[in-house]
Amino acid sequence: MSDDIKQRLKDTSENCLKTYEAWADSRKDQALRESLQEAVHELRKVTARLEIEIAVSERKETKQKPLPIPPHRSSKRRGNNNDGNNELPSFISGDNNDNGDDQKNNKTGKSSGRRRTPRKKSGGDDN
Repeated sequence: MSDDIKQRLKDTSENCLKTYEAWADSRKDQALRESLQEAVHELRKVTARLEIEIAVSERKETKQKPLPIPPHRSSKRRGNNNDGNNELPSFISGDNNDNGDDQKNNKTGKSSGRRRTPRKKSGGDDN
């Protein structure tokens, strides 16, 4: 951890603790509440900076030691499938060349079942 972040973390946490104690004694004081919110915000900024530094250090470590690709993964990337078929299924590729009878006979996509008769009006004389 760099000295700058270490000092900022120490200062802001002490300030946040002091303002919290002052606010805890009189919770109705608006000025103390606002100063506590500012102190918490500053503490968040320091912790965000610390998280960034952690991520950067992890990235540097992974660049130095790249992980090898497992054999089963590397063979799939080169296109060496066991079945030799590299084509996608029709439902993924969007090809609709199934030659199904339902598509030839029914162009609208509706069912070809029997048609319903219209409903009779209810609530009156049944003449």
